[in-house]
Amino acid sequence: MPEQRFILMGRIVGAHGIAGSLKLVSYAESLTVFETGRTLVARSETGNETAYEIAWVRAQGRSARLGLKGVASRIQAEALIGCDVLLDKTALPQLEEGVYYWADLIGIEVVSVDGISLGRIESIFQTGSNDVYVIKQEDRELLLPALRSVVKSVDLEARRMEVEVPEGLE
Repeated sequence: MPEQRFILMGRIVGAHGIAGSLKLVSYAESLTVFETGRTLVARSETGNETAYEIAWVRAQGRSARLGLKGVASRIQAEALIGCDVLLDKTALPQLEEGVYYWADLIGIEVVSVDGISLGRIESIFQTGSNDVYVIKQEDRELLLPALRSVVKSVDLEARRMEVEVPEGLE
């Protein structure tokens, strides 16, 4: 599987005010990835992609407000509601060893240390203390904490993660 150039970093969930401001749910740990002047791609639910330059970003509670050059009215902002926000992976900070972008983990196969396939990571969500991987296999779902004691290895090239399933979660 070829490496993705763009990586999913958020979703536009609403318009704010009348001047084209957007409500953004960020999937990044920090809003610094939405740096002024950086280009983002808005991908609609139908797959259409449009590039925009970031004018500004501000934290607002658990989400953010975002200004894009060329989006100057509420009507233009409302047209972007539901769009995924993608950033060029080469412009993002280099991650330290053992840390991964969620988009790189979604879809990889998860196997136990015994070699048993547990399914594929369907989604990831944050809790107060750690992320949780949602692993699906046919009609079965497993919620696995993203902890060093659980995740034994990740091979992004092979699209495989080896885990030690904690007692009680089998």
